[in-house]
Amino acid sequence: MAKGLFDLSGKVTVVTGGNSGLGLAFARGIAKQGGDVSIWARNAEKNAAAQAELEAFGVRVSTQQVDVSDEAQIVAGFEAVLKAHGRIDCVIANAGLPPPQTRSMLDLPSAEFQKFLDVSLNGAYYTLREGARCMVRRAEAGEPGGSLVFCGSLSMFKGLAGKPSYAGSKGAMGAIVRSMAVELGKYGIRANSIAPGYVKTGMTGEGELSPLDKFMLIKNAIPRPGYGSDYEGIAAYLASDASAFHTGDTITIDGGCMVML
Repeated sequence: MAKGLFDLSGKVTVVTGGNSGLGLAFARGIAKQGGDVSIWARNAEKNAAAQAELEAFGVRVSTQQVDVSDEAQIVAGFEAVLKAHGRIDCVIANAGLPPPQTRSMLDLPSAEFQKFLDVSLNGAYYTLREGARCMVRRAEAGEPGGSLVFCGSLSMFKGLAGKPSYAGSKGAMGAIVRSMAVELGKYGIRANSIAPGYVKTGMTGEGELSPLDKFMLIKNAIPRPGYGSDYEGIAAYLASDASAFHTGDTITIDGGCMVML
């Protein structure tokens, strides 16, 4: 029987922040295509719930409590994935913090700025770097390939008043991902970013449209907020061999927000 275009049988993907929201949507899209998944997040109870949901698709799922602000935990996390699954084909650096609530960068304490970057910038970089090391070793052993994915936001293109740590981490990682694409292409490893628009997840509430939802959807060509299901396909595509020649890109999935004036 011919395999589907995005078939992920035999492939293993690590998803940080993968027990809820967009991270879980990415993991769900991969599991639906037969890919095994390792979920990294700090909440053990939510990890277990995500694991049960994903295992219903008939794939192998492991979970780890990993704080991506701790480089040593990331290194140990990849060692555990290799021990449990034997390989790593895709890494999705999705773990991050919501934007700070300050209205002005002048009011953002330096300690909070640095703490934010420890997770959303340093953590994402260390995650993709360590994943790349695993992929390079495999390529040097004769099996090239692999996919590194960063979950960014529209703040990679737009300024956000009062949120320099959020926008800065997303923009900086976009540049780092492009650098990874240039350096690692010789191993068959591609590196891309996803820039979601406004998504209705746990961070933005669930159920009926809130006043914030209604305000945000006015900015979209497709007049609704995004949902997790809108992002399952891009994860499956980037994890699959269908994206083997796609690298150095920032893929915007925003309901047409960026084309609106």
